[in-house]
Formats: sequence, structure tokens, C-alpha cells
Amino acid sequence: MKFAAAIILFFFSMYAHSECVVLLHGLARTDSSMKKLERALVEQNFTTVNRKYPSREYPIEVLVDKAIVPALAQCPPESKINFVTHSLGGILVRQYLSNHTIERLNHVVMLGPPNQGSEVVDKLRDFPGFHFINGDAGMQLGTGKLSVPNALGKANFDVGIIAGDRSLNWILSLLIPESDDGKVSVARTRLEGMHDHIEMPVTHPFMMKNDRVIGQVVYYLQHGRFRREESRDN
Repeated sequence: MKFAAAIILFFFSMYAHSECVVLLHGLARTDSSMKKLERALVEQNFTTVNRKYPSREYPIEVLVDKAIVPALAQCPPESKINFVTHSLGGILVRQYLSNHTIERLNHVVMLGPPNQGSEVVDKLRDFPGFHFINGDAGMQLGTGKLSVPNALGKANFDVGIIAGDRSLNWILSLLIPESDDGKVSVARTRLEGMHDHIEMPVTHPFMMKNDRVIGQVVYYLQHGRFRREESRDN
């Protein structure tokens, strides 16, 4: 009886003080793209929810309900809530937090977020096939009047941002002024009110699998800041 009570107390204590990390992949990706990052977080004793959502099938305001709402329901009761996002995933978090409050919200880490939109969308949105490949959400990620990211305002939460400055797609990079990761310029990853921001030599499609990026994500979740000696400060 005493042993059973001790076991119950142990698990209750573990969940009562746990931290849950919700992982949100980017546009036209799946939860598998965040698996390596998820494994690293589990090794650091974080509870993880790696949420798959149909990024190409709905606009951003609908994707929020399909991604974030059910993900939060999977976090242990009373746990601190963290988010780690790639690209579009960061915009979903901003959209959600613009209308909702998470009482136990702790840290948010965004990888390559188009926080001020992307010129790639501006230049290619009218090309045949763009909407088919990127869906309604992709059409909302430009820099102009229809830009959802630019309509969401500054961050009122703790967020650290990692921007890449290497590209595998020189054609898309030609559409983007200054340093970029092949999809988003370093400058447009920035967000008013952000807590920290670093630039790293990684590309947009693969930054979430990079060991140094993963190390920085874990460090931010543990310390609320990036480890500057392993990054180039902006």
C-alpha cells in the first residue's frame, strides 16, 4: 500500500512540475521534420507534443484550431507550456496568442519564422501552381496588405528567434534582399517585442535538424536566452 502510494506521489510530482513543449512544423511539412528535435527534448526530460496539421489545406486562422488547440489538450495538467516552431508554425502561435491567453506560457522558440512576411510570396503568388503547392496559408505569408504576420502586431510573450543565413535555392534567394535562408530574410524573421534573436549558418528546410540549432533551442528553453558563444549575434 505504501509502495503504491509512493509511486502515485512520484508520478503526480513529476507531472505537476513538468514542462510541455508543443512542436509545430512548417508549411508543406509534417511532424516527421521535427522528430530529431523532439528526441533531443525528450532526452532533456521535456514532455513533448509533436503536432501534425494539414498546413496546405486551410488558412492560418483555421489551422490554429486544428494544430494548437488539440496540442495544448495533450499537455499534462498544470505543466508549463512552451512552443518550438518552424516557419509557419511560429505564425500559428502568434495568431493564437493574439486572441488567447495561456496562463502557464513559458518560452517560445521560433526557427526561420516569416514574422514580417516573405518577398518570395509577393513575387510568386500569381504564378501557376503556387497556391496548389502552398495552399491558403502560403498565400497569407507575403509582406503586403494580405500579410497575416504583419497584421498580428508585436510579441507580448517570451520569444527567442533563430534565423538562418544559408540557402540551397539561389533562385528564391535572388528574390530576397540581404541575407536569407532561401525562404525568409534574416531581417524579416525579427519581431517587435522579441526577447532574443540569433543568426546561424543554416538553411530554411533543414535548420530544425541541425545539431547546433537544436542545442540552442534546448538552451533557450532552460535559460530563457541563447548561448551567444555558439552563434553570431545580430
